[in-house]
Amino acid sequence: MTFDTTDMHAALMHELKNNLGLLTMTLDGMPVLGLPEHDAKLDEARLICQRSVERLQQALLVYKADRQMLHPAIDAYSPLDLLRELGDSASSLARNRLTVNTLVGERVPDIWFFDRSLVEMALINAIHNALAYARASIRIEADLEGDYLAFTVRDDSDGYPENILAYDGARAGGAGLGTGLGLRFARLIAELHENQGRVGSLRLSNDSGAVFSLLLP
Repeated sequence: MTFDTTDMHAALMHELKNNLGLLTMTLDGMPVLGLPEHDAKLDEARLICQRSVERLQQALLVYKADRQMLHPAIDAYSPLDLLRELGDSASSLARNRLTVNTLVGERVPDIWFFDRSLVEMALINAIHNALAYARASIRIEADLEGDYLAFTVRDDSDGYPENILAYDGARAGGAGLGTGLGLRFARLIAELHENQGRVGSLRLSNDSGAVFSLLLP
């Protein structure tokens, strides 16, 4: 009998993701005690578990993409509803450590066509990075840029390192943000979105902090 080690590794990642998901649920059920040291460590543990689950989920989706098995499920969704849910999730994770604001541009339409699940995963990863590095606040935005819908996550951290900005996000491993898998995943999700010859993209910049923008055609 022969084994496909790549498939075995994928199965192991899936099992680890599920186990970490259960651990995250356990940590979410633990109450805060109003003791700064205890509560801060609990928040940190929750965030680490959630980010680990995301990394494994992203690795599995990149694996599918490499095998031509990842196909976006494009449908009509409300950018405003997604932004509200992301803001609520970020506020829950931030608790009282950081301020979380959302901003919707006046020209953002009620409906846009995208894969909501994949886009949400990419943005949640960006939000978790912002929560980890921000000093006091983060802001989640939706706006139109030309013919593209831009979802943006801003924070007031020191910003992205120069080597992240200088190179393509898909090749940013070892550049100060873990393995670079989250950026590779976000770029992959953006580029899976196509509309009349236009393709989505990922844009990183610094403006009084790190700025992560996912542009969807």
